[in-house]
Amino acid sequence: MTSDNTNELESYLEQHPDTRYLEVLAPDISGVLRGKRVEREDFGKLFGNGINHCGGATLLNIRGEVPEYVSYGSDDGDPDVRGHAVPGSLASVPWARRPTAQCMMSLANFDGSLYPLDPRNVLQRALQPLRDLGLNPVMATELEFYLYEHDGEQFVPHMPRIPGSGLPQEGTQFATFDDLEEVDDFLLDVERFCEAQGLPAGAALSEYAPGQFEINLHHVDDALLACDHAALLKRVIRAAARVNGFAATFMAKPFQEFAGSGLHLHISLLDNDGNNVFSGESRDGAFSDTLRHAVGGLAAIMNESMAVMAPNANSYRRYAPGFYVPGTPNWGPNHRGVAIRMPVASQENMRLEYRVAGADANPWLAAAAVLAGIHHGISNKLEPPAMVQERASIDYETTIPLRWSLALNTWQEGTILPEYFGREYHRVFERVRREECDRFNAQVSSKDFEWYARLA
Repeated sequence: MTSDNTNELESYLEQHPDTRYLEVLAPDISGVLRGKRVEREDFGKLFGNGINHCGGATLLNIRGEVPEYVSYGSDDGDPDVRGHAVPGSLASVPWARRPTAQCMMSLANFDGSLYPLDPRNVLQRALQPLRDLGLNPVMATELEFYLYEHDGEQFVPHMPRIPGSGLPQEGTQFATFDDLEEVDDFLLDVERFCEAQGLPAGAALSEYAPGQFEINLHHVDDALLACDHAALLKRVIRAAARVNGFAATFMAKPFQEFAGSGLHLHISLLDNDGNNVFSGESRDGAFSDTLRHAVGGLAAIMNESMAVMAPNANSYRRYAPGFYVPGTPNWGPNHRGVAIRMPVASQENMRLEYRVAGADANPWLAAAAVLAGIHHGISNKLEPPAMVQERASIDYETTIPLRWSLALNTWQEGTILPEYFGREYHRVFERVRREECDRFNAQVSSKDFEWYARLA
């Protein structure tokens, strides 16, 4: 471990001498941050030789259980791997009741090689081919979420109130300041927590449904860091919601009648001289050939990546016409109806916005798939589909697999992503998700009785 990392801990404790606990965090296959809270006398281990972490914890299902269909964590005796502090991730936990810090972990085998089942390492692997071309992504995420509560009978959005009453304000009320002001204490806590943790949160927006909001993160020139920011922002938002007496969810479609929540990835590519290779014009005068080829690659991997972009049963309820959720690999400038959008930007800031993933997607795996598609398209000079023109009216079209089992089949049969994710991770991901899919579909809900009880 580098002395700079040790110095990071020493510097932090000089500024926060009362720190009692350190929460060490590593993502699992769903993007859930798992780990443990260690006492002060053990802080140095994370910044030195590392601490032990159950390797199988990276594959726990959404219920936090060890999957039966894979050997990791069950048949292999659940061996430990080594967790090391991610440089720059040490920060305070301002909502904790006692002085507490947190730190992201990177997982490695005991021989020093990267542990291949850590989602952060999967992203590192998928990123390397672009780096080998001398290209570095600049990335940011946009996360949509709902504030919600329970009315005694069911979960409902945290509805804005009609001024002067406690009555709910109906309608979507997109981009209204009244809705922001009503949850101002929550937003102030989010801002305060982000400042304490060094998270570059930006604009907050009242979204296209009651109780739905979006918070953007600023671009950074490190794809791993951008995804760390996304996961830690989720943690902040949930904590701020609890402090203010309600809850936050990043489910893709928590409420049938309202819009779903997405994870939008904004990406540009810089060469070794710092030039944006997405800028410029192609032979048709629209976008650079590099950008066109990147879009061609994203179109090529869209079907087989759906199991990552929509990782659970609820994810697929988000895909429907009328909610700006794409169903096919279309693309174009300044158009929220397409899967791959080019926002209005200067040539220096030219970027693409990948709009397929739900807010429930694991950000490291979603980014790995997107960067794999970009590299695949650039290296093979793939041409994209016909571009959708700005302001064009388009019919909603569905060509991507929009059922969980179909997406898993397409993932399993995929020929592009296994090389980027690693063949073993690609195999294990399908096994873990398939088991969860089978178990979910085996449940008998009240809807079965409501719809089918009168069958002869």
